[in-house]
Amino acid sequence: MKILVPIKRVPDPATTIRVLPDGTGIATDNVKWVINPFCEIAIEEALRIKEKQTGEVILVTVGQSTWQEQLRTGLAMGADRAILVKTDTALDSLAIARILAKIAGDEKPDLIILGKQAIDDDSNQVGQMLAEMLGWPQATFASKVEITPEKTSVVREVDGGLETIAFKLPAVITTDLRLNEPRYASLPGIMKARKKELKEVAADSLGVDLAPKLKIKTMAAPPKRQAGRKVASVQELVAVLHTEAKVI
Repeated sequence: MKILVPIKRVPDPATTIRVLPDGTGIATDNVKWVINPFCEIAIEEALRIKEKQTGEVILVTVGQSTWQEQLRTGLAMGADRAILVKTDTALDSLAIARILAKIAGDEKPDLIILGKQAIDDDSNQVGQMLAEMLGWPQATFASKVEITPEKTSVVREVDGGLETIAFKLPAVITTDLRLNEPRYASLPGIMKARKKELKEVAADSLGVDLAPKLKIKTMAAPPKRQAGRKVASVQELVAVLHTEAKVI
């Protein structure tokens, strides 16, 4: 089985994010970059499927040359090879989906697994767009995946409970937090990753429309939380909750 795993480079969740004074984006100085946590879950699930059924796991990302670092991390986890689609331009979800559809057309994977969303923009769009472009069945927010020769079953989280759906491959699956616990890259894996294939492709050479359809007008940091205050009695607390907070 050939599995394609798109990943994204995002700021480390522990990093303090600062918005640029002009509101055009975030300050990237001294920011530690990591694989998007949902993408790590997608890599782990692809590796588990490969271990059960044999096959190949291919990573792909769209970004600058520095994004090789995250691809190498995924290769150290156990992926077989990687593709870096190089561009210095920030692309929106639709352009990313178009690039991935082109890569999928060239690689012809049996399955595409990706994170349900990225923690930087929380768009939750690429997986659904990609499935539509390819005309493949999709299962989003997957918390359990089972693959047999006859069908693929996915348990997905929905409002109010769980939903189980079944379909035939090829398909697109987006991963939720409860699907698995990603492994750490071992020292032997890190050494092997240096010799694994990492192919670079210019985004402009793919012949897809990269023109943005979405424009971010401005960014702003969330307002600082106001400090709390002490009250002298339960009666005063109830009065404040009623008259000021208006929660009772």
